[in-house]
Amino acid sequence: MTILILIIVLALIFDYINGFHDAANAIATVVATKVLTPFQAVLWAAFFNFLAYWVFGFGVADTVAKTADTMQIDLVVILAGVIAAICWNLLTWWLGIPSSSSHTLIGGFAGAAVAHAIAIHGFSGYVGADGTTHHWYNIVSWYKAGKDGGMPSGVLIIIAFIVLAPLLGALASYLISIWLLNASRKSIGPKIFTIALMIATIWFVYVQMIPYEEIIKDGHKPRFASSVFWSVALEPHNIKWLLVAFIVLTVSGFCLIFSSLNLHQADAALKKMQLLSSAAFSLGHGGNDSQKVMGIIAAAVVVYINTNPGVHMDPWLDVVLPSEDGAFKMPPWIPLACYSAIAAGTLSGGWKIVKTMGSKITKVSSFEGVAAETAGALTLYFTEHLKIPVSTTHTITGSIIGVGLTKRVSAVRWGVTVSLIWAWILTIPISAILAGLVYFVLSVFI
Repeated sequence: MTILILIIVLALIFDYINGFHDAANAIATVVATKVLTPFQAVLWAAFFNFLAYWVFGFGVADTVAKTADTMQIDLVVILAGVIAAICWNLLTWWLGIPSSSSHTLIGGFAGAAVAHAIAIHGFSGYVGADGTTHHWYNIVSWYKAGKDGGMPSGVLIIIAFIVLAPLLGALASYLISIWLLNASRKSIGPKIFTIALMIATIWFVYVQMIPYEEIIKDGHKPRFASSVFWSVALEPHNIKWLLVAFIVLTVSGFCLIFSSLNLHQADAALKKMQLLSSAAFSLGHGGNDSQKVMGIIAAAVVVYINTNPGVHMDPWLDVVLPSEDGAFKMPPWIPLACYSAIAAGTLSGGWKIVKTMGSKITKVSSFEGVAAETAGALTLYFTEHLKIPVSTTHTITGSIIGVGLTKRVSAVRWGVTVSLIWAWILTIPISAILAGLVYFVLSVFI
């Protein structure tokens, strides 16, 4: 139990570090464009980090919890992974490198699990509890096909999104920038496109909404049992899609009047919209990154139960990882603690990385800030829907690059960008190696 409590404490410390390490993701552009002061910006971001507690479910947490086979590891594995993740996060923060806290945690967890398998079974095959032959690398969930043709999961999918997340962010911000640029012209074409997009968005979000009958299925209690409307509107799945609709429709509304505004009016409106876009991204940051720590804590509790059969668990540690058809069960204090920790970390800032994100990649104006943050937020919402733990750092960096490309290719400082990409590529393997070494050291004493 002592090691379990230590893991929970260290996981929340990691979540706090994640907050100030990744604070720049949400506030760099609003600080760079002077929409908010640095202090106002961290308050703004921290508030929406915490607000994500009521918006997102546990899909990403489930994916992280299943990074390694919880039936084959012990608590030392998770402890080593968290320690390695904290060390790498602090080092990259000190050097001002916006690396991925998400990939640090997943790399650490996977690396420690592999080290454990090698230490117990060596490099030769062994017969598992299911009667089949396993190898040391089977302890990590590398790839799992999606159910009913859905999105596959596993560490390889997470690695793939090291490339795909910034590409999606870049593509989305590029398209949004082109849309805004065309909307500033006094022609009918962009307005027709905008109205069509508004209609398509409303239809798409309506299709995605979960009806009341589905919410109360199998005895599930809605958030507001006394009101059907609020029960539907405030269901976590529905809130997320309503936010997507609100963001797209708000930008669309601005595009419809953009051509009638003078330069001063347009800049003032864009600065107000930056508050919306940064808030939306902060929600996505809180929802995506806090869930990773929830997944680690949930995995630790399950491992404790597996390694101590028959132990009586208090209700405050009543965690159940989902089976093929089951739901993720987690006591409320875990998500509440995780969202509180990341919000507190965001309040602490992270000024070294703010400088890199806000000015070193490309010069950012209010126009570019709105496009980058809106694209980043939408990318995070869609990947969270697919239960893929992507890097908020990679996503917003790609979005800022996409905005820079609308001006000219040389507007992006590619020397800085290449250095960031190397940090992204190296994060998982370095975290894995570090966690493996930490595991072997801890095994001597525990």
